[in-house]
Amino acid sequence: MMRRYINLYLPLLALLLFSCQTDYAELPAYNGKKQLQAVIETPAGSNHKLVYSRKKKEFVNDKDADMDRVIDFLPYPANFGFIPSTEIDRNGKGLEILVLSERLETGAVAEVVPVGLIQLETAGELQHIVVAVPARPSERRIDATNYVALSKEYPAVKTILQNWFANYNPAARTSFVCWRDEKFADKEIQRWMKL
Repeated sequence: MMRRYINLYLPLLALLLFSCQTDYAELPAYNGKKQLQAVIETPAGSNHKLVYSRKKKEFVNDKDADMDRVIDFLPYPANFGFIPSTEIDRNGKGLEILVLSERLETGAVAEVVPVGLIQLETAGELQHIVVAVPARPSERRIDATNYVALSKEYPAVKTILQNWFANYNPAARTSFVCWRDEKFADKEIQRWMKL
């Protein structure tokens, strides 16, 4: 009798669990405290590029010629992800963000403060990546909350990031264009936000 109930309710339970799955892309860009949020896809220190599948509502390995994409270079120097509720570009991505902090796991939603934006050119197209630090001072290892402080106190961070992005995937032909300040980053976030 118990087995019959289990067989009857197991599919219903599975459906309920699946329907409760978080849709990270639809989280608000700003939380209730008006703090910018970042969804982490690829943790700092990883060579395995993960992306959020909006269709499956889960994090999956990025593919390159039907193979899991592995970065054959130094691992990601910071946590890489996207800002939720931002428009999707032609590659299916929202506005990208790099969080300068200790390693955050895939699926973590972090409250952050933008400190700048790095502009790259990949295969002739301009790419913007917001650079941010944790909103909570106790979680920061880079103690800068704006572009001037980042530039003055941590100039090597900027050099490392621009060199890493220009070299981590030679096939992409990515080149560094310039750095922009936190005001430019804020405007870019507003431009990408869904209305």
